[in-house]
Amino acid sequence: QVGDKVMVLAGSGLWQEVVNVPASHTFPMPEGMSFEEAAALLVNYITAYMVLFDFGNLRPNQSVLIHMAAGGVGTAAIQLCKTVENVTIFGTASASKHEFLKESGVAHPIDYRTMDYAEEIRKISPKGVDIVLDPLGGSDTSKAFHLLKPMGKLITYGVANLLTGQKKNLMAMAKTWWNQFSINALQLLHQNKAVCGYHLGYMNDEVELVRSVVDKLVNLYNQGKIKPKIDSVWPFDQVAEAMRQMQEKKNIGKVILVPEAPKEESKKAEN
Repeated sequence: QVGDKVMVLAGSGLWQEVVNVPASHTFPMPEGMSFEEAAALLVNYITAYMVLFDFGNLRPNQSVLIHMAAGGVGTAAIQLCKTVENVTIFGTASASKHEFLKESGVAHPIDYRTMDYAEEIRKISPKGVDIVLDPLGGSDTSKAFHLLKPMGKLITYGVANLLTGQKKNLMAMAKTWWNQFSINALQLLHQNKAVCGYHLGYMNDEVELVRSVVDKLVNLYNQGKIKPKIDSVWPFDQVAEAMRQMQEKKNIGKVILVPEAPKEESKKAEN
C-alpha cells in the first residue's frame, strides 16, 4: 500500500530518486530493517540462497568453496552456510580481508593473489569440495569443476574475470572467453558431477518462486541468522568513488548508493 516500506527487485534503473516497478517486484521490509540493509538484501541473498540450496542442495557436513567471499553474494553465502550444521567453508579473498572472513565463519580463507587456491584446498581436503560457487568464469570454472568431489555441484553465476579494471581490456576479455569451460553430457555422466548456471536477471517471470525465497530470507533475518554486511554508503554525486571502491576490491560487503549524503548519526549507527 501507499506509504509501506518496501524492498525492490529490478534489473536496472535504480540509480535515481524516483523509480517505477511492478508491484509484484516489491516486498515488505521486515520490522527494524534499515533502508541500507533492504537495498543490500534481495539480489545478493536471493542469488546465494538459490545457488546454495535450490541448485547446490547444501546439507550438513558438506564443504563449499566461495569465491569473492568478502563481496555482496559472498558474505550472504557465508551467512547462509552457517544456517546448516557443520559446513566447512573455503573462501578466496585478498589477505587484508581474511580476519573478517574468519570471524564470519570461513574455516579456510585463501589469498588468490599469492596462492593457487586449488592446490591449497587439495592440501586440506584431498578429495575436493561438495559445492563450488563460481562468479569468475573463464579458466576458473574449469578449475572449479575439477575440484568437485563425486556428486559435487558447480554453480556458475557470473563472469567477473571479464572485468579487469576501469577500462575495457579486449585481450583479457578474449582470453576469458577462449578459456571458458565447456563439457558435454557424456563427460558429465562419467564424472558424476553437476554443472548449473544461474542468473537472477532472467527470473523476471518467476514471481512466485522468487517470492517464496524472499519469504524464507525474511524469516531468517527476523531470527537474526542473516544480516546484510554494508561496506559503505555513498551519495549519488559520489558514484565514481563508490565504483572505484569496488573496482579496486576494497569493499567488504555491499557498496550502497543513496540520493543524499548519509547523516552522521546513521554512519555511527552502522559502525
